[in-house]
Amino acid sequence: MSKSWSVSRRQAVKLGAAAAALPLVHIRTAGAAGSLTVGFWDHWVPGANDVMKKQVNAWAQKNKVDVTMDFITSSGGKLQMTPAAETQAKTGHDVMTFFSWDAQNYADSLEPVDDLMQRLQAANGEVNRICTYLAKSNGHWKAVPTSSGTQTKPPCARISWFKKHGLDLQAMYPPRDVKDPLQDQWTWENFLKYAELAHKEGMTFAMGMGGGLNTDATDVHGAIFAAFGGSLVDAKGQSQLRSDGTRQAMEYAQRLVKFYPADAVSYDDASNNRALISGKTALIFNPPSAWAVAKRDAPAIAADCWTFPVPAGPKGRFIPSLMFFWGVYNFSPNKSAAKDLLEYLMQRENVEARDVASEGYDLPPYAKLTDFKIWEQVGPPVGTVYNYPIRPSSGQIPSLTASEAPPSVAVQIYNRAVHNQMFARLREGQSIKQVVAWADDEISGYTR
Repeated sequence: MSKSWSVSRRQAVKLGAAAAALPLVHIRTAGAAGSLTVGFWDHWVPGANDVMKKQVNAWAQKNKVDVTMDFITSSGGKLQMTPAAETQAKTGHDVMTFFSWDAQNYADSLEPVDDLMQRLQAANGEVNRICTYLAKSNGHWKAVPTSSGTQTKPPCARISWFKKHGLDLQAMYPPRDVKDPLQDQWTWENFLKYAELAHKEGMTFAMGMGGGLNTDATDVHGAIFAAFGGSLVDAKGQSQLRSDGTRQAMEYAQRLVKFYPADAVSYDDASNNRALISGKTALIFNPPSAWAVAKRDAPAIAADCWTFPVPAGPKGRFIPSLMFFWGVYNFSPNKSAAKDLLEYLMQRENVEARDVASEGYDLPPYAKLTDFKIWEQVGPPVGTVYNYPIRPSSGQIPSLTASEAPPSVAVQIYNRAVHNQMFARLREGQSIKQVVAWADDEISGYTR
């Protein structure tokens, strides 16, 4: 997950040089009418980058624009370091990929895209509330929510294990958009029952509570808080640590953390993936990447996996979400062409082609773009990720941890993994009062 970066002029030069050394794709068009440089996220699914190149090439040829593409990995912080350097140096790519908080972090360096967003939402449907929270600044859209990289983190669980304990996941959430009475029983309270059973059998749900490298846990814990009406700081920057909703969330957390893995405090974002693929857990919260790797490395486990909506709490079903954005720098010399390229890439047929290439991993955050056939077709088992997109009947609400607070405060809560630390302290045996006192002292530094 993204962090706030402070970069010196010397660091900016070094980072700019590092970015320049990244693999490039250069599309030269005859009689080019201008040029663009674009920084894309380097997709982990083989072949996904190839489809992106093909689409950009088609646009470049038609519009006679000379395009250079960099595919920048998110590992090692490179996807964050590049805009940190470029916004300080006021030079670099024309179009850059931002994920989660970075759309807000660099809003002052981004060109407004209100006209573009108006057309895209008219064609593709409204974007979800998390996109609006992150990509709008001072009343203006500063980045375009993209499907490439965008994801939710629902449960992915072992079909056979749950069926052994009386819950048929495929019957509860079949590969079609229907409401089933079983779904009403899928609550955080019932989740606790299965978590205890899994812990007793050595199939402990792979839920972590590590630090900043365990953003999967941060996302899930924020969704649990939201499901109980809890928050740490409200929209006015006021502490909500002693609210009824926060107390209820923490009372639930006290009971749940007893069944976390013994090494949960040392988890990173790969820990739950490894647990699933090794056959040592009955459930994780993750996009379909873990299932996709299992399909390659442990096909019998992959064929026994089902992705389905999150449990419900008293205030609803809140699904952990991670958003990616494309932004045009306000120091770009070719803003018009940059916007035109983004509009082309976000046309329905292009979004769907990229989703097919990623086997449904990419999740368009637009209301009318969740009906692609890819989620019905991939397997094994066929339909295993049908419920990965937010289906209307599921009643799920996108969740971004700490987003009840103003972005300048929320990003610090998120990056410091405050929710994870609260869960870990409860696991250690601290009382709710002690944990609230610690969190109050921690957060007070962000709100001064």
